[in-house]
Amino acid sequence: MSRRLLARQQGPARIRQPVAVIGPGDGDEQVCTAARFIARQLALSGLAVICGGRGGVMAAASQGAVEVGGIAIGVLPEDDTRAANPWLTVAIPTGMGEMRNAVIARSAICLVAIGGNMGTLSEMAMGLKWGKPVFTLHADMALPGATDCTEPEQLLAVLLEWLLTSPTPPGPPATVQSV
Repeated sequence: MSRRLLARQQGPARIRQPVAVIGPGDGDEQVCTAARFIARQLALSGLAVICGGRGGVMAAASQGAVEVGGIAIGVLPEDDTRAANPWLTVAIPTGMGEMRNAVIARSAICLVAIGGNMGTLSEMAMGLKWGKPVFTLHADMALPGATDCTEPEQLLAVLLEWLLTSPTPPGPPATVQSV
């Protein structure tokens, strides 16, 4: 994606929060191909992705990230991992049902919505409410405040610009002293 972003990710100013890649569990080939491509580029730049952990766009994003050695985190609605897609690096069973959408939106530094359905819209709305950037591709509905893109490459360019200029969230102290 970007050598500048990869360099940032290898240093002390790295972005520790994942990027949410969200979309329908029954996404068609167009949205799944885009999700896999975008997650792959994020992983190549040293970023982790987080998603709902199941099929469709979530599985495609997980696959794209893991294929290049990245990290794919899935926050599952069930209380076990049986429905988890096979590409997840980390599967988190919550037993929270669709309320897990709030966990995804809250934990991500920003959200990339590819395609749409009611679950995706809920994640987008929560992200926007909490002041997180939301980037969309093939959206079913435009939400005020979201950045709508028409091509995966355009979305990546806009996302890259935001990631490179966003402030680094605070991390742990640089050194830990024992007493």
